[in-house]
Amino acid sequence: MRSLLRLLSAMTKVERIVLSVLLSILIISFVVLLRRFYVQNTMFVAVRGGTYIEGSVGELQPLNPWFVTGNDVNRDIVSLIFSGLMKYDPATGKIVDDLATVKISSDNRVFTATLKPDLVWHDSTKEKPHPITADDVVFTFTTIQNPEFSNPILKQNFQGIEIDKIDERTVRFRLSKPYSFFTSNLTLGLLPAASFVDVPAGKLDQTLDFGFHPIGAGPYGFVSMLQTDLSTEITIKRFDRPGMPDYKIDRMVLRVFPDYSALLTDITNLNGVRVVPRNEKGLPILPRHFRPMPYTLPQYVALFFNLDRDVPADKGVRLGLQLAVNKQEVADAIHETQIIDTPLLELDTGDWRYRFDAAAAKGAFFESSWNIPEKVHLQRLLEQHEANAVGPLSSIPRIALLGSGSILTVTGSMQGIKMPVSVNGTQVQTGVVLKDGTVQTLSGSWIVRLKAGNGGSGTLKMGMNIVQLTDGKNDIIDTAFLDRITDARIFSLASEEQRLVTEFLRSKKLRETDPTFIGIGNLYLDHRFLRRKTATDQPHTRIDGKGNPLFLTLLTSATPASYPAVAAIIQKQWQSVGVEIKLDIPESKREFEEKLLKRNYDILLFGQSLFDNLDSYPYWHSSQIQDRSKDAKKMKLDAFNLSQYTSFEADSELVRIRETSNVKSRTNALSELKNLFKKDIPAIVLYSPLSIYGADQSIHGMTQTRLALHADRFATSDQWYSVTERQFLEGRSWLHFPSWLLGVMRGK
Repeated sequence: MRSLLRLLSAMTKVERIVLSVLLSILIISFVVLLRRFYVQNTMFVAVRGGTYIEGSVGELQPLNPWFVTGNDVNRDIVSLIFSGLMKYDPATGKIVDDLATVKISSDNRVFTATLKPDLVWHDSTKEKPHPITADDVVFTFTTIQNPEFSNPILKQNFQGIEIDKIDERTVRFRLSKPYSFFTSNLTLGLLPAASFVDVPAGKLDQTLDFGFHPIGAGPYGFVSMLQTDLSTEITIKRFDRPGMPDYKIDRMVLRVFPDYSALLTDITNLNGVRVVPRNEKGLPILPRHFRPMPYTLPQYVALFFNLDRDVPADKGVRLGLQLAVNKQEVADAIHETQIIDTPLLELDTGDWRYRFDAAAAKGAFFESSWNIPEKVHLQRLLEQHEANAVGPLSSIPRIALLGSGSILTVTGSMQGIKMPVSVNGTQVQTGVVLKDGTVQTLSGSWIVRLKAGNGGSGTLKMGMNIVQLTDGKNDIIDTAFLDRITDARIFSLASEEQRLVTEFLRSKKLRETDPTFIGIGNLYLDHRFLRRKTATDQPHTRIDGKGNPLFLTLLTSATPASYPAVAAIIQKQWQSVGVEIKLDIPESKREFEEKLLKRNYDILLFGQSLFDNLDSYPYWHSSQIQDRSKDAKKMKLDAFNLSQYTSFEADSELVRIRETSNVKSRTNALSELKNLFKKDIPAIVLYSPLSIYGADQSIHGMTQTRLALHADRFATSDQWYSVTERQFLEGRSWLHFPSWLLGVMRGK
């Protein structure tokens, strides 16, 4: 050291500056090499930490897995706090093990669930451990079977099931008949029996202390609930579970806003938006730093025919209405992208038979005896024309301009006529009328004068008259029709109508491409008379043989906003083929649900979800129809067959799909069911709604795969992260720096 100091002191000032510069270069180069080595031999990895804040629109209710039906916001939060024996895996679209390992018997009747080891509830501590046991499993599911349990929809899933505790970690579910979808029922979040001691089954939905401070076994535990001026805020934190996936996000804050406007005022503090609305152009209403993540669920929106009503029960009407729906126009108007044709979402709908075809729709209505007034009117004119064209009364004009007191002289041939004969009670004379008004008797002809009046024997009344030639025994020899008109303008319209009838008959010998061709589609009924149809003429409502209009009521909900918009489009499309539609859109949710419950509609525009198992049984089996007696006491809240569709063949296939585990048998049953729906047309399926989830750039690892529920976006939240750090690659450390440096120096 002294030698070094003497050397430095012996240096000139310039030499010391040069040495300092060289040392600085050496140190900087070494640091650069260290960093280069570190960058090349490490990678960013996700680590625990960070907070995810999400906004949603809705109403927060008690957080209890038993009572989340119909509240998607609650379902989202519950899916993080609670876990079930099994869970839905969006990556595969299958139900997989979660808190338990489940074994299924070969006949799909016995499901044995064994809890994984060392599982505890969120309130467990070292001083007071609270393990999850078979007793909790039995409690969770047998409670649902209690007659007093207040969720009939969930109760239906566990009817006739024996639930037995085998040991402290094992529970057996024994079904009375095979049910291949039963694993979906086991995704229900488990609840701790200790939290509901002495609570009657009928009052479980009133346990607010638990509902707003829930204890579950999910990946996140409840921390707090905070009510602010803008939102209700739920905070949850990561809960470590042995043997389970490692979640990275430390905390999640889930804010529930009353509307989207309130949510947007807090958007700078959010990392995610649950369901993003779209503007009139179909674009998501989100700031630019958010990325929209679109997805569709196994859901469909459809027009359900109430088959208990007379008119919708007419298959020809249903077919006509189906053919008259332009689904592409509907989808374009509300910016939907996935048009579907069948409620069986497992099927490829590429071969679906019924497509928009207005001409075919009109033909279907004709087969059902519902015709446009033009056709009915023309048919009557043709019948009258045919009656007037032959027989002794063929000389009577089809129309006549006659004022009150005017005389219409009718003549005819005596050939085949035996006197005496009368026309409308007035006896005819033999002869012809001369120019001076006198009658000259001639062999072979007859004459009668009919007076225009307001009634009475032999008079011609205003409007349509049936003129009859009768013999002495008052037997009818011939009949003709005469329309008496007193107004010259009306007479002109009637004359034009008669000309069009003549042209229509002539056109039967022409091709439709002929410019002079006149078909029923070229005619329009304007008040009483047919005329040429123009582009601005609005179609008339179809009528049946009794003159009753084809009138239907379409019920839908005011929310979401797309429903009223779709209903208005459908109304316009069906009016274009002569079907009058009255829209019924109740202002309140309660009023809508009451009409839905009572099946107070001809047609219902509504949506249905098939969830994770794509089971159509609840929506189409005859056991799911509403009580037809109209007895309020017998009305079922869980009657999901909105079309009141009953079919023995469909019932059989729906049961076969539920009971079989054989892929080929299931495929065949679906194919048969598809053909039945095509034939019976209980509903017109329109589209699968598009949903958009919004996330900012600070959260990584988010993926949207085969979601069955909105809550399934959290099924992959174990892959989410916001905090990263560099870690050495496997097999590398700082000890490898010398060898790396040597390689750099050698040019490797």
